[in-house]
Amino acid sequence: MTLIIDPQTSGIAGNMIIGALIDLGADENYIKEIMEKSANEFGEVKVSFEKINKKGIASTYCNVEIIDKGDVMHFDEFIAKIQTLDLDEQIKETSISIFTRIAKAEAKVHGSSLEKVHFHEVGQSDAVADVIGAVSAYYSLKLNEDKIIGLPISVGGGRVKTAHGILPVPAPAVVEILKEGKCVGGPVDSELATPTGCAIYMELVDEIRDFIPQITPLKIGYGAGKKEFDFPNVLRVIQSEKVTNSDEINVIETNIDHLTGEELGYLFDLLLEKGARDVSLVPILMKKNRPGHILKVIAKKESTEQLIDIIFREVGTLGIRIVPNLHRGLAKREFIKKEVEIDDEIFEVTYKVGYVNGNVISSRIEFEDAKKIALQTGIPLKDIINRIGELDE
Repeated sequence: MTLIIDPQTSGIAGNMIIGALIDLGADENYIKEIMEKSANEFGEVKVSFEKINKKGIASTYCNVEIIDKGDVMHFDEFIAKIQTLDLDEQIKETSISIFTRIAKAEAKVHGSSLEKVHFHEVGQSDAVADVIGAVSAYYSLKLNEDKIIGLPISVGGGRVKTAHGILPVPAPAVVEILKEGKCVGGPVDSELATPTGCAIYMELVDEIRDFIPQITPLKIGYGAGKKEFDFPNVLRVIQSEKVTNSDEINVIETNIDHLTGEELGYLFDLLLEKGARDVSLVPILMKKNRPGHILKVIAKKESTEQLIDIIFREVGTLGIRIVPNLHRGLAKREFIKKEVEIDDEIFEVTYKVGYVNGNVISSRIEFEDAKKIALQTGIPLKDIINRIGELDE
């Protein structure tokens, strides 16, 4: 299972996450009880849930009414109090990780130590309710067993009033929390992403992508924000079955018109040896009718720089094109060994079997095994592949 958190249009806040997870199926009575019980150890809040319509989208609004915000605490004192709450240890551990993200961001922005951070509006009763409510809903739906994909966060624009005065949007703490995430400004002159919402998002997501991958949606939840815009101010979450596995790759390209066939072959093998996932050479016609090749290399992020260095050194090119962060679908792969009979002789071969959603989409013999049999028996390679190329289930 996969859960996609989609804050691309309306941003993200703690209560929007809770509303979306309630809309997805979390028990609102349980979440209300745990939010109020925990937050009231710090101050006092009253939590309610309402089904509302945001510009045509039916959604759930989580309202956290602050009755007593509570005292401002230093980080160590605050975390010690969280530890005393009557909560499941998983909920406490994840909540503490989220508050630590917020505290580290505040410390970095203000140039103070973690221990001296005053939480202000992100560490009092309402924030306790938001964080613990979101984390409790997450575990109650067993989303810790799913893969969580986050899409880029719209952060809004303009200025916002904080405990530290008027600050630009996104607030400095939000930018610091999202340093390893992805965000985009707009689409309105208003704050769309809060530090609490961003910290919950960054703690829960396993992977951040630019687009929704190939999926089969099962359930969709919408968590409403308080503000009104000319578009639905909702956070969308999509629970789905994935059709394919996928990973993130970079594509490296350059044009070559001066290397010999032997030199191209050497470069081809060297790039594969040094970590390229795939290498291809495409014949092209270049300027002044010169024949040449496009060298195309598929690389994982961690090996990209090394492969680029190799291409510069071996080719002497003056420019390399890099297309970063592409996603490729991956079928599940399994290698199965089997004995086959060819002209009364038994050979052990390996088949590469590909699956999508549990269904076999390919089951071909490994080329080197087919080649070995062809050389040993004298039977043409194409006949070997035709005779035993597919795995019989």
